[in-house]
Amino acid sequence: MFQTLAIILVATLYFLVSAGLFAYGLHCFSMLWLGWRKAGDEHAPQPAELTEWPPVTVQIPIYNEMYVAERIIKAVSQFDYPADKLQIQVLDDSTDQTSQIVAQLVSQISQNGTNIDHIHRTNRDGYKAGALRDAMPLATGDYLAIFDADFDPDPDYLKQMVPWFTPNVGFVQARWDHLNRDYSILTKTQSIFIDAHFTLEQVARSRSGLYFNFNGTAGIWRREALESAGGWSADTLTEDVDLSYRTMMLGWEAVYVNDVCVPAELPVSAQGFRRQQHRWARGSLECAMKLLPNVWSQDIPFGRKLAATFHLTGYSIHFLILGLVILYPIILLLDPVAPRLIGLGGIAALFALTSLVPTAFFIMGQRQADHKLKFSILFILFLTTAGAGLMLNTLRAGLEIFTKKQAEFERTAKFGSGLSEAKGVWMVQRYNLKADQLTFWEILLGTVSLCTSLYALSMSHWGIAFYAMVFSVGLYYLSGLTLFQTLQMQWARRQIKQPEDPVQKAARLSGD
Repeated sequence: MFQTLAIILVATLYFLVSAGLFAYGLHCFSMLWLGWRKAGDEHAPQPAELTEWPPVTVQIPIYNEMYVAERIIKAVSQFDYPADKLQIQVLDDSTDQTSQIVAQLVSQISQNGTNIDHIHRTNRDGYKAGALRDAMPLATGDYLAIFDADFDPDPDYLKQMVPWFTPNVGFVQARWDHLNRDYSILTKTQSIFIDAHFTLEQVARSRSGLYFNFNGTAGIWRREALESAGGWSADTLTEDVDLSYRTMMLGWEAVYVNDVCVPAELPVSAQGFRRQQHRWARGSLECAMKLLPNVWSQDIPFGRKLAATFHLTGYSIHFLILGLVILYPIILLLDPVAPRLIGLGGIAALFALTSLVPTAFFIMGQRQADHKLKFSILFILFLTTAGAGLMLNTLRAGLEIFTKKQAEFERTAKFGSGLSEAKGVWMVQRYNLKADQLTFWEILLGTVSLCTSLYALSMSHWGIAFYAMVFSVGLYYLSGLTLFQTLQMQWARRQIKQPEDPVQKAARLSGD
């Protein structure tokens, strides 16, 4: 009796997990199809012809960005836009010498007649959202262009973007490009993921009347739209997604401009990449909990509600993958008494077909971004595998929400990496973080998945063997790279006899 109940329970869980992954796979395919079809849509929105340029305020939120702050401030100060219509605000929450660097640079630029202000807060209340919120009373523009510190826009950025604001458009988003795409395998794989998001998903959503989000940077807000939605809120870690949905639920439209690219710096540190993904995962799930009840109560088409649900809960895929990692060894152990369980009567094989969709999604993303596929195909296949390595990272984000752990906005450290010949210099710079305890749990889970794969091979269950090996490689890659870079940082500091940076030491002592 107990054995029968156990088989029924495992079969039910296996079916639900497989069905969930199948559903997300179909959604990914829909974004691929719509993105490809809408890319050449002759009925896509077009920019307006302006007879007069409106007032614009450029806002640059900064927190401890001593290596890249100068680059972004100089870039926006060189915008080709009427000087009497342009205001620049550097929103500085820094606690290190970044503030001195910014103050000196702003003083120099202002002497040339540029309307630029250095707004330095002595606390991080509300983090990035709080800085943007507190600066609003001092902003003079009808439109608010926002840039993170690691971006490097072209001088004609504003003149390319502002004309897209037809009367009902609340925000306009540009595409991200990459300053250090080819710096390492890690940056290359990140660039492939981001390219697919922008050239396919953002195109699909924006041109199909679906909810989509401002990406936090390299975009412009209409002030009226932002204020009508209640302004910036810090109750989620992805304040950009939150504000985007609140604005669009009020009836404001949004435009994604695929032809305007703004390059930025990708994280070169595995731990930095992990923290970035953790923030995005937690913030997205927080937004799902906050916004989806309102989305489903709206009088809008069912398909739009469903697409919004998949969008905001996208990181749940990692929960489902973790479910497979746990269920696979149990299914193999039950195989002698329940041999049909592994295939779920053929349904599991059908569900598995959608596992090929992400690879096709990334390949098409590279094609749409005009990158040569022959140099990227191996990275694309690897990216599909490496993504599984984030499952515990996302689980931690979910547990923090469940336990109501106080959220802290952790900005992703950037080092100007890939822009100089000294490729390893970032390892002795500030803001680096060492491996944390999660790394060792990833190694443990990767080993479990590896053993599962080998056990499945011995039983000639090729499907489970393949997927368990994929999960193992993803977990080993992320954890192994984190540990390797931690050792590299320690070795590099000893080589130059440099003591541990105070910022890094404080982070280590606090348990980060």
